[in-house]
Amino acid sequence: MRLIMMGPPGAGKGTQAKFVAEHFGIPAISTGDIFRANVSQGTPLGVKAQGYMDAGEYVPDEVTNLMVRNRIDEDDAAPGFLLDGYPRTLAQVEELDGMIKFTGHSLDAVVVLTVDAEEIVQRLLQRAEVEGRADDTEDVIRRRQEIYTEQTEPLIDVYRGRGLLIEVDGMGEVADVTERIFAALDTVAQS
Repeated sequence: MRLIMMGPPGAGKGTQAKFVAEHFGIPAISTGDIFRANVSQGTPLGVKAQGYMDAGEYVPDEVTNLMVRNRIDEDDAAPGFLLDGYPRTLAQVEELDGMIKFTGHSLDAVVVLTVDAEEIVQRLLQRAEVEGRADDTEDVIRRRQEIYTEQTEPLIDVYRGRGLLIEVDGMGEVADVTERIFAALDTVAQS
């Protein structure tokens, strides 16, 4: 299975990605984790990414794309993978298409978690309080939602047009959301 998990910040992608990846025996690949691993290992890409992150800027697509390409080329991703946080832009969709085509495979599904915007704000404010994330203020959370709407939501239409999109209600208990995702993906796995 080659999957993408999408949804706005705070929708539960990271939480659900772990369960889905374990269910299908594939690695959950988070761009945040890739960035942190490259930075901590001092790789040339990590050093380049760190410079952008230290300046408070987005890591450019060419650096992100190379990190993702290197990660999905690792042996554990040969049977499949779940991407969380990538692609985020239309240019990254094209890049990912090329990466997957090069391996002779195709994308199986794109899962989008749908969650009410106000629910997300409350979730993230609660998480900020519990985890002591001083940077997760309501203004910052709402700005992240705007960026998602502007840059990432257009990808949903692309994948819908390709017949790959699976929209899953991300509201409710974690276990209930997980079951909804499994039910939708098990249908894809059987076809």
